Amino acid sequence: MIKNGHHSQSERAAEKRKRMVRVWCDGCYDMVHYGHSNQLRQAKAMGDHLVVGVHTDGEISKHKGPPVFTQEERYKMVRAIKWVDEVVEGAPYVTTLETLDKNNCDFCVHGDDITLTVDGKDTYEEVKRMGRYRECKRTQGVSTTDLVGRMLLMTKAHHTNMDNSDYQQHADNFGKGPQGHSPWTGVSQFLQTSQKIIQFASGKEPQPGDTIIYVAGAFDLFHIGHVDFLETVFKQAENPYVIVGLHFDQEVNRYKGKNYPIMNIHERTLSVLACRYVSEVVIGAPYTVEKDLLDHFKVDLVCHGQTEVFPDKDGVDPYAEPKKRGILRIIDSGNSLTTDDIVQRIIENRLQFEARNQKKEAKEMSVIEALRRREEEGKSQAATQ
Repeated sequence: MIKNGHHSQSERAAEKRKRMVRVWCDGCYDMVHYGHSNQLRQAKAMGDHLVVGVHTDGEISKHKGPPVFTQEERYKMVRAIKWVDEVVEGAPYVTTLETLDKNNCDFCVHGDDITLTVDGKDTYEEVKRMGRYRECKRTQGVSTTDLVGRMLLMTKAHHTNMDNSDYQQHADNFGKGPQGHSPWTGVSQFLQTSQKIIQFASGKEPQPGDTIIYVAGAFDLFHIGHVDFLETVFKQAENPYVIVGLHFDQEVNRYKGKNYPIMNIHERTLSVLACRYVSEVVIGAPYTVEKDLLDHFKVDLVCHGQTEVFPDKDGVDPYAEPKKRGILRIIDSGNSLTTDDIVQRIIENRLQFEARNQKKEAKEMSVIEALRRREEEGKSQAATQ
């Protein structure tokens, strides 16, 4: 119906709905890291509305091995990634046309690695065959396997000493099956670029009327405890602008010891930037929250969680200045999970994780072998014709 030469509002709305491209992504999203976030960022860029299916604990245990996080924790982690519009809980492990149609999705997006079922089949076979599959680039330098491996290694030197024999030994146990080395499972180093930071950053400046909230920490192995904390911080104001100060690796190592941080400063930057409650990140923030920093960012409120505050190198209270100004607020997010707890979960399951990764590796290698054989057969057939 056209009124005075214009479409009615309901027709325009219907048209807009028709044009909206809905994209489907799915996965375990166990130990969600910036590699997952980058996949979801790329998927969202291919359409208008991103729907993410997350598998249950039962499905993951059947096809891969024990997940580190519970399904409830994983659903919440994925919801906190800023490119995600909708989460489908308990999505099937094998992606079918039925899954896409049921969720009104035009196509599904996955990284350029292989995902296999327990019996070695490609989980995206059907949607690939029907032309409803798109690929995005896998983020080099990170995988859940690699992060688990870093935790099991527990050495102070894992950022600088990638070629020491302990590290190689761990890489052999972790990322290699008996028949060689899969390009998707294994230990590699992440290379940060300014382009990647720009892609992850919100680029939004604080607006008049925003409450500028500053929090600082390691935010290592960005996890559900961090998400709950940042969400609670975000809710402290009507128009929050949350700035996260990330400490350099050496600083984190000084107050945390052992092999912390597990993720280096570049990896931690992307992990935090991907969170929908964060507006800006200070890369390598000073440990003590000083006058200069508070004035520079015009900070209205400084928040800290329930975790222990370690004194600065000189024995100084790092929050003395915010306390003096009366702007420090201690936040109880109701979640006491720490990076230490996660490392504990991993170590307790160590043997299961090692078996899981070797099994995954062996499956990937057999697929690579099959693809290579198919390619060679194709070449020899072409040659005889």
